Parts: sequence; structure tokens; C-alpha cells
Amino acid sequence: MRCLTSSVFTAEKGLVFRIQMEVEAAPSERTLLSLLFQLPTEYPHCVPKISVSSKQLSRKQCQHIKRSLLEKASALEPDPMVHELLLWLQQNFTELTLNDQSLVEVQEEGGEEETWIALFLIDHMRSKTKYIKAIEKWSTDLGLTGRLFLGKLILVLLQGARRSIKEYIHLQRTVKVDVDSSGKRCKEKMMRVLCETQVSDLKRISSFEIKEFLSLEELQREFEQVGLLKLYQEFVSTLP
Repeated sequence: MRCLTSSVFTAEKGLVFRIQMEVEAAPSERTLLSLLFQLPTEYPHCVPKISVSSKQLSRKQCQHIKRSLLEKASALEPDPMVHELLLWLQQNFTELTLNDQSLVEVQEEGGEEETWIALFLIDHMRSKTKYIKAIEKWSTDLGLTGRLFLGKLILVLLQGARRSIKEYIHLQRTVKVDVDSSGKRCKEKMMRVLCETQVSDLKRISSFEIKEFLSLEELQREFEQVGLLKLYQEFVSTLP
């Protein structure tokens, strides 16, 4: 790894690091990356926002590297982490780009991916604001649409490519997204996957939205509006 240039400038809500670096994929192969780390005022107790770009990589590869860096950052202890993330990227760069390219090739060979639906039950949210922001961000980054239902039950409904849903599940289970009773950051250990299936004649959900409900009747109507009443009846209405 060779850092070519770096700059620091202040933003309204923290510091921003811009780093140009060469990453060695093989002895004779070097890839130039542009990385942007935005450090919020709560950093390092809050992970930085990260952007990745490169003229030598596809947009999907850059997005995959970004997601992997964010996942790694969330798994670290709340200490200054930018340098550690750069070292980790160098050590894992070849695997990250090869794995992502394999996914792209499989998708191209198989044509357009079928749309899947997944429904998750979350037991509780202690750090509610942070948790909701993480769910929104993961869904957007992975190109997933759906709903986050908040009420007596906490449900996440997702629609999109199956591989993106699998990646979401991985993030949900491995990233320290909540806090425990002592206030220490922790992973989600009590999420239940209620349903993960391909649905025929599926009504497309156009966006990801947060919906609060006061009664199960309201929740049922929300499922009806997106054409998933059967899903509600089979997996939600039977919940205790």
C-alpha cells in the first residue's frame, strides 16, 4: 500500500479525510483508489462515513469495498480506526475485488436476477436512532426497497435481489448496530428471519420507508397496500 496524497478539511459536522492510495493486487498490478472518510463529531464512538472510487474498478466493486470497510469499522472497538482500515483494505483487497467480480459475472450469465422478499423480526432497539439509520443505509447501499415497521412489533420487510438480501442479513448479524443494557455497542443476536422467498406476481415496492403503527390492524393494512396480505397472514398474524 502506498499513500500518494492525503488532505484534511473541516465540515459542518466533523472532519473529512481525502486519501489517494495505490493498492497492490499482485506484484505487477496496482490499483489507484480514492477514499473519503467523513468523521462525525461523535467519532470514534460512531463509525465514519466512507466513499470509494477508482477509474480501474467497476461501480459495483467500489460499492462492495465501501460496504466491507463499513462492516469492518463497525466491528472494531471505538478507537481511532482510519489507519487500521487502510491496512485491512490492503490485506484483503484481492479477495474483495475477486469475490465481487465473481458475483457480477454470475449475474450477467444468468440474466436479470429474480426479485425476492424477506421479512425479519427484531426483538428490540435500545439505540433506536442509530439502528434505524443503519437499516436505511444498508437498504439503500444494497439497492433494496421495503418497509421498517415500528410498533408493538419491529419488522423489516425487504424486496430485491437475493444476493443483496443475503448481504443485508450478514450485515444485520455482524455489525455492532445496537447497545446492550450497559451501553456497550453490540451485535444483533435476536433477529429472526420469518420469511425469505421468491414470490410470483409480486407488486414492486418503489422505495424504502419507515412506518409506525399503533395496532395490528394498521400493520395489516400496510401489508395490504404493498400486495403482501398473504405474507402478513402467514408470518405476522401468528406472532405472540
